[in-house]
Amino acid sequence: MTTSRTRRITKAVIPAAGLGTRFLPATKATPKEMLPVVDKPAIQYVVEEAVTAGLPDVLMVTGRNKRPLEDHFDRNYELEEVLRSKGDATKLTRVQESTDLATIHYVRQGDPRGLGHAVLCAAPHVGDQPFAVLLGDDLIDARDPLLSRMIEVQETYGGSVVALLEVDPDSIHLYGCAVAEPTGDDDVVRVSDLVEKPSREDAPSNLAVIGRYVLDPAVFEVLRKTEPGRGGEIQLTDALQALAADPSVGGPVHGVVFKGRRYDTGDRGDYLRAIVRLASEREDLGPDFRAWLRDFVKEEL
Repeated sequence: MTTSRTRRITKAVIPAAGLGTRFLPATKATPKEMLPVVDKPAIQYVVEEAVTAGLPDVLMVTGRNKRPLEDHFDRNYELEEVLRSKGDATKLTRVQESTDLATIHYVRQGDPRGLGHAVLCAAPHVGDQPFAVLLGDDLIDARDPLLSRMIEVQETYGGSVVALLEVDPDSIHLYGCAVAEPTGDDDVVRVSDLVEKPSREDAPSNLAVIGRYVLDPAVFEVLRKTEPGRGGEIQLTDALQALAADPSVGGPVHGVVFKGRRYDTGDRGDYLRAIVRLASEREDLGPDFRAWLRDFVKEEL
């Protein structure tokens, strides 16, 4: 019998139904996933990450007012023809990049009932295969292949895999927190429990769950039985907690401890810092931008 440990992962799920209230009024009419990070919308970085990890089949779980997401990854014949007629091959290639990235499907979440419910909306598309979930607020630097490593770990251990990041204990209340024990791999831990946004005093570790998951399809049945938790929403953390407590349901839960570069675009301050960091490292923008930035800092000091 084929098990989740031997089935090849090809599908990625990107929940994108959030309202983006932390970025109002910019997100009143524009999806937060379409806010630019330098010159690409945040959501394109996430799709590129999935494709680089070998997941060409992408399902976006969207909601009302998210049509611009579909338009961005669709053809724009009028714009392409204008650029072609001007002989602007560089811009034409950049416009077509998003169209040719992946096979992208869309499903609407309907009621905003939490991340767990958004993942459950993907069940008909995913079927009985393991799959990846990528949250759009977390951008992972392309030079640090976190998702590829998580897929390797899932193929080795089976079950589900979460991405973990060591954070300052004062910040652990912002995240789900893992109870974990070492394995034979330096960057892999076995997760025995998860606590959603604990206080510093109650946190079992400083290992925070960040927005990358590789999940066994057994999570769908667990989510169907999961009662609304924090905020009256169906929490993915609660379902993972159940899987970690009883590996016979869908295999064990492991964590990959990530030590690479992560950009949090869900917070306004971190969003600005992400833009500065990425722009500074661009070959076409970096030299002039870094020079301006140095002069700006000197003036302010």
